Amino acid sequence: MSLLIRRARIDEAGVVLALVRELAEYEKLSHEVEATEAMIAEALFCDHPRLFCDIAEWNGEVAGFAVWFINFSTFSGRSGIYLEDLFVRPNLRGKGIGKALLSHLARECVANNWSRLQWSVLDWNAPSIAFYKSLGAVMMDEWTICKVAGSALKQLAEGAR
Repeated sequence: MSLLIRRARIDEAGVVLALVRELAEYEKLSHEVEATEAMIAEALFCDHPRLFCDIAEWNGEVAGFAVWFINFSTFSGRSGIYLEDLFVRPNLRGKGIGKALLSHLARECVANNWSRLQWSVLDWNAPSIAFYKSLGAVMMDEWTICKVAGSALKQLAEGAR
C-alpha cells in the first residue's frame, strides 16, 4: 500500500471543496459551508497565497487533506502553522493517513524553524481528541475560541457595538 502527500494542484479546487463538504458533514456543520470552487481556487492559487492544502493519496486515490496557514506567536517570536482542516475519508481511516498528514506539517514547522503546529477540535469528537493526545497534542482547555461573523461582524466593523 502506498501513501503520497503532496500539495494540491491548481486543477483540484473542486476536490478540495468536496473534502471540505465531507468534513462539514462529519462535523454536522454542512449548513455553514459557503465556499465555492472559485473561492477555494482563489485562496489556494493566487499570486501570494496565504492558505495551503496538502492532499493525501492512498494507492492513487484522494484519501484526505490538510488545509493550513502560517500564523505567528508573539510569545515565541516565530511563525507556526494553524491547521484549519484535517480530514481523512472514513473508508480510508486507520491506515496512518491522518498521522502522516500531521507529521508532514510538523516537518514543515521544523524545517522552517517555526515554533508550533496548532489546531482546534470539536469537544464532542472523542475519537479525534484521543488520536491527537496519542501524538503528544495538549488540549488547551483554558482557552476559548472567539468568533465574530455575519451581522455581528458588520456591526462591529461599523462601530455599532
